[in-house]
Amino acid sequence: MVDLMETRHGDKGSPRSTVLDCRGLAVGHGPTVVARDIELSLREGEVLALLGPNGAGKTTLLNTIAGILPRCAGEISLGGTALHNGRPAEANKRGIVLVPDDRALFTRLTVRENIQIARRKNGPQLEQMLDLFPALRNRLKVAAGALSGGEQQMLAMARALVQKPRALLIDEMSMGLAPVIVENLLPVVRRIADETHAVVVLVEQHVQLALEVADEAVVLVHGSVRLRGPADELARNRERIEAAYLSSDEFV
Repeated sequence: MVDLMETRHGDKGSPRSTVLDCRGLAVGHGPTVVARDIELSLREGEVLALLGPNGAGKTTLLNTIAGILPRCAGEISLGGTALHNGRPAEANKRGIVLVPDDRALFTRLTVRENIQIARRKNGPQLEQMLDLFPALRNRLKVAAGALSGGEQQMLAMARALVQKPRALLIDEMSMGLAPVIVENLLPVVRRIADETHAVVVLVEQHVQLALEVADEAVVLVHGSVRLRGPADELARNRERIEAAYLSSDEFV
């Protein structure tokens, strides 16, 4: 099996260091704050499932971490270095890579061209992406706009990985996809974290599937963290998640 990265971010036998740290984070649009008091700390190779109902602020949070939206308050650091507010190019250069829910592909370019144009120096090679997403192997000369939804999501992930992310932010991987495709794609997230030591923040509506690949989970409701804990523990106590979604205090 081909490793995703020629040079990994760390040694599996060594203590894992904190990669992404968010302290006292408040996010929103202009003067309107939609989520506040967000505290996140992710170490190498950790996957965080960011859950919650529509309108909870999940996408806004990802866009803020990526620098696309300026934060209203708080600090974001990557590898111990503070990031300037609202500077997406800096965040991306430092290693924060966002896969947005619309996938942001160059629809008129081929699969091969989409990957090549995104690849950073010393980033994973095309063959490594085809090992990870074999369905793309026979689609290299096809325009991205002509791909199926599942193939487009694979391509969006490949484009992100060739940028050598230290923190990979994935917004609604399952958007518009059949459940069987989601079941095949989500385990790839676990492999990415394990093999590259990047941290992954995964916004996902397929709660149970997300919990199966995540280490930790946070439920965001009405702009605040309603519930957090180990993913496997929450997977065994679905009633706590359901109560959090309903903003009930009965089980939280």
